[in-house]
Parts: sequence; C-alpha cells; structure tokens
Amino acid sequence: MRLLYGVQATGNGHISRARALQQALAAHDIHIDFLFSGRPAAQLFDMQQFGDFQWRKGLSFVSKAGKVDHRQTLWQADIRQLWQDIRQLETRRYDLVLTDFEPVTAWAARRQGTPLIALGHQYALTAPTPLAGMDLLQWQILRFFAPARLHLGLHWHHFDHPQQQGRLVLPPIIHVARADLPDCSDQPVLVYLPFEAATDVLQWLAPLTQYRFRLYGVGQPTHGLAHIECCPASVQGFKQDLIQASAVISNAGFELISEALQLQKRILVKPLAGQPEQASNALALQQLQLAAAQPALNSAVINQFIRHFQPQVQVSYPDVAAAIALWLVQADWYRESTLTALWQQTRFYPASANEMSLKQPAVMQQPA
Repeated sequence: MRLLYGVQATGNGHISRARALQQALAAHDIHIDFLFSGRPAAQLFDMQQFGDFQWRKGLSFVSKAGKVDHRQTLWQADIRQLWQDIRQLETRRYDLVLTDFEPVTAWAARRQGTPLIALGHQYALTAPTPLAGMDLLQWQILRFFAPARLHLGLHWHHFDHPQQQGRLVLPPIIHVARADLPDCSDQPVLVYLPFEAATDVLQWLAPLTQYRFRLYGVGQPTHGLAHIECCPASVQGFKQDLIQASAVISNAGFELISEALQLQKRILVKPLAGQPEQASNALALQQLQLAAAQPALNSAVINQFIRHFQPQVQVSYPDVAAAIALWLVQADWYRESTLTALWQQTRFYPASANEMSLKQPAVMQQPA
C-alpha cells in the first residue's frame, strides 16, 4: 500500500499527531510519503522521523500578541501558489491520500479522484460538539479548507454522536505514553504560549517567584529571572518536561491538551482570540470539567490556577493510532466502522476516584 500523508504544520499539534500515527503505521506493510505545509520549511525541527518529506507553502493564519491578525493572514495568503501546487501534485500513484487538515493534498486528491480520508480535530467541529465564535465565513473556511468524503474527527468526547454520515468522531491520537510517575507537585509548570508576545508572557510570570516555570514557544528572550527557564524548540525535551510538569498553561490547541489530559495534568488554557477552533476547545474543556479556561491571562489568574485549581473529571484514552493504522491498511474504509468502539475503551472518572470507570462526565450540557 502506498499512502500520501498531508500534514498542516502551522502548529506542532498536527505534527505530533503525525509522529504517533507514523509509528503505528510502521508496523504494517505500507509506504508513506509525507507532505507538510503551513509553515516555512526552515522552521520545522526534529523531522528525521518523516524521511525525505515534501513541503509546500499551503495556507495558515498570522497571529500577533495572542490574537489572529486577519489582515496579515489575508495579505500573506498566496492563492495563486496554492492552486499551482494543487495542480502539480500527482496523487494517482497512491492507493490513499490522508490529509490532516492539509489543503494541497486534499484538493489534489479530490481533483484526481484518488481515495481520500480526512483526519484531524477540525473535522469533529460540527454540532453537537460545543462550538464558539463560529460565524458563517469561518464555518465555510472550516468546511472547504481541506475537504474529503470521509472524515475521522478527533475530540475529547463524542458528545453522544460518535458516528454520522461521512464522519466518525474518535478519541485523540496521543504521542506520549501514559506514565506512572511520582508526585509532580513540586516540579515546574510547563508554559507553552506560542501565539502570545514574549514580553507579555514574561510580565505575567515575573511576579510569581514562588513557582518555577519552563517556558516554550516564545523564543529565547533575555530576562534574568531565576524562576523562569526559556527552553529551545525540542520534541524530546518538551515531552519530558510535559511528563514531569506539575501543571500546564497553554493556548487551547487540541493535541497538547490531549497529551496533558492523558498524563492527568492540571491545565489552564487561554484560547487564541479570533480563532474559533480554540474558543470551541476551551468551551468543551469547561463543559467536560477537564480543565480551566480564561479569555485573558495575568499574574493573578495564573497564581489562582496554580494554587487552587483541580479538575472535576479525569480521562484515559486508548491507543487510537494503532487502531486507525490497522483500519487504514485493511482498506475497507467506507463501510460502517468499528473504530467508534474506541469510546468503549475510554475511561472518564471523577478526579478524586482511585479507580477508573466507564461513567460519563458529570456535566454534559450542549451549547445553546
């Protein structure tokens, strides 16, 4: 089997998911070519796992100081180059194209009639999933950015609709092993806020000298603060700090939050303003009682979170990557899928409980 796997590389979450699925697919007789877009090739790091991958410019959004800059996003969008890349990408030599919200591979396969499956969190963002900040234009962008006949949407919960026509909602693909760790309460707080200004983040953390922070995603600013360590981009270094963290503070991207939930971390999210996916993620986390969410951060908010917040519900997810890999190579993609049985292996339980159960979260209101 030959597979072309397109990955949206704007953030690290899609790439992290691709790492997990690549490892699962490596157990099968399958040849995979990867294509990444949405970020300059020079900004990709630790990519050896993906071999001689392809790169295209693709489409992405521009953010400034924690908010999507719509004007710059439109200014930097090169539709002519996108259309040229779509036309020139040959997909007919592949048995299947898999797109993780990557537009070049999705539209090229669509034009050439190559079997195409869409995989990713964005494909779960339809009712009755909690939605916030989604106007008609943003909904149309979400719908047509990287379309496919069959969607494998990923989310923290199925919201009582794990399967609809053309769409399955599955638990997250997680690229970190659940570890039995000693008490991490005295360990640093992991802070990953790549869409915020470094000066703002340092201003929020500077007064909180009673805590230690390991800060990713804002470069290497000079600050001279002993309790804040600014860390360079590193897949392994970040994973290790995540495993050992006493808590996680981040924007509301899907993949990092999924990994933090699997590791039973206390989580505070600040959604990127003007980005409905992140606003919807924050709403879902609050409804599921899995994490704290705030529209803005400051020293008082962070201090209150670290001192007092405890989730009401915790969750344990199965090995979704292995199940999807097996399903893909079996090549019976359009029949009723057994993948939704993964929810029967997912455990939601009160955070104070000593034993896991199959109980659903205590609060499951749907958005108005």
